[in-house]
Parts: sequence; structure tokens; C-alpha cells
Amino acid sequence: MPVSVVAAGAIPWRVTKDRLEVLLIHRPRYDDWSWPKGKLDPGETIPECAAREVWEEIGLAAELGIPLPAIYYPVAAGRKVVHYWATEVKGQRILPDGKEVDSVMWCAPEKAATLLTNPSDVEPLEFLMAAHRRDELRTWPLIVLRHAKAKPRSSWSRAEGERPLAATGIRQAQSVKRLLQVWRPMRVVTSPWLRCIATIAPYAKAVDAKVKVHDALTEHHHARKPKKSTGVLEALFDKQRGVVLCTHRPVLPALFRQLAAHMPGRLSAILPGDEPFLAPGEVVVCHVAVAKSGQVVAVEQVKPFDD
Repeated sequence: MPVSVVAAGAIPWRVTKDRLEVLLIHRPRYDDWSWPKGKLDPGETIPECAAREVWEEIGLAAELGIPLPAIYYPVAAGRKVVHYWATEVKGQRILPDGKEVDSVMWCAPEKAATLLTNPSDVEPLEFLMAAHRRDELRTWPLIVLRHAKAKPRSSWSRAEGERPLAATGIRQAQSVKRLLQVWRPMRVVTSPWLRCIATIAPYAKAVDAKVKVHDALTEHHHARKPKKSTGVLEALFDKQRGVVLCTHRPVLPALFRQLAAHMPGRLSAILPGDEPFLAPGEVVVCHVAVAKSGQVVAVEQVKPFDD
């Protein structure tokens, strides 16, 4: 049966006195216990939907962590899918909206499993619990971004580094700005060429991110010294803080090979392996475990909303 309803949400979690807790919500309309979630709005990606719903329902502005299994179940309109992520609550205050959600409850995952009204909601919870046992629940994002669509090379006669974004690319850059706020990396590492700078600038300005440019990430420098560009990527693991790296299509294969060395084979198989590797403005998000230095434990590939 095809999917007719797409929704997204998250399981908020925290560790209190070395014990994992998750946050259940009560929805008066259905008189049920569930996770914060809601339907996809026009003009947003599925991760953006999850982050928005968490904010609207419980007032939590938190970055999405590792993806959790999606659940499927029948509804009046047909078949519904709900995509879930983990999201850590780091002392933020929870403020139910009072309409969609009238009560919340922190509890042990084992208790939450018995209280959930929809049995399907237990599956992402069990995945979250298993990740916690493996020390793979608390992570930071390392994001690789291909710059937005640029003007064609054939129509540009000046320096390659000055080739600007096309009109479509300018719109994509705004979509990238919204998408990256789902993970909210506060560091930006980018090629200095104009099309990369123009792609990442709206996001960097919106969150006041720290920006660092590296010539090694340009096409020309990478062609001459590919190890320099992979070295820039490798250095990002040292600081263990959220970061987005913006570069060009010819640089991507080497970066993905370098990333593959930081993850098990089942995850490296997810990394793009064929031309063009990423569409303009598309991202690969690598979730790096805080407790396992340099180890990627989850991978996502997401396109910004395309109007």
C-alpha cells in the first residue's frame, strides 16, 4: 500500500544520575501517550518537519541526533509513515503548547514502552535504548555539503573561482539555510570560491557560525594535492563539535572515501558512490559518537526543499 500521509517527530531524551530517560507527551484530542510528531507542511523537508513539530508541541529548540526507525500504520487516508530522530534535552525547559499537548512525562524507557498508546512507537524507542547501551546515542554532526547550482561553465569567461550561483542556486542557498538549522552546526569550513561562499553564507549569517575557508577544498587545489582536502576533513574530527563542510562535486569522492574509514561497512555502503555523488545543495550528515572518538554511527543524505 502506498504512503498517503508523511509525518515526522523525535524522541526527546536525557541522562539523569546516569539513567536514561525519555519524554512522553499526552495529546488530549486522542487521549494518548506518544512522541512529539506531526504532518509534513508544504515547503519543508522531513527533518525540518521533525524539528518544527518538537518546537511547536513542547517548546524544545533542540538539534536532531541520530535517525531512528520510521514506523508505518494504517489511517483513514491510507498508510501513514512517521520518521523519527533522537533529540537530546540539555537542560532546556519543556513547554507544552496546551492545545496539541496538555501534559508531558519524563520516565525510564522501559516504563515508556508500557505507556505508549500506539505499539508501533516502541520500535524507535528500542533502537534509541540500544544506541544508548552502545554509547552511540550522544553524537555531533559532521555535514558535507555540495554547493548550490552555479551558472554553467560554458557561459562564464572569467576566473573559475568567481563563477556565481544561478538563480536556482540562490533559492537553494535559502533552502540550505533552513535545512542546516535542523542540526545547527556552529562551525563552517568551506572552499573560498564564490559559489561555495554564496551557498553557505545565508546559514552562517542566520546562526552567527564561525567560518573558515580552505584553498584545499577548491577544485584546482584538490586536483593537484588531493591529500590536502582529505586532511581538512580529517582535522574536523579533532574538535568534536558540529561542523558543515562546503565544497565542489569533484572533491566529494575523496571526502567520502575518507569518511568511510570512520564507519563500519554497513554505513559506508550508504555513502554516495556514483556521479554526481550529491545534487547541488544536497548534504550527507555523519553522526559522530561523542564517546567513541572519530567513529561515525549513523549517516543521512538529505536534499533541501526544491521549489
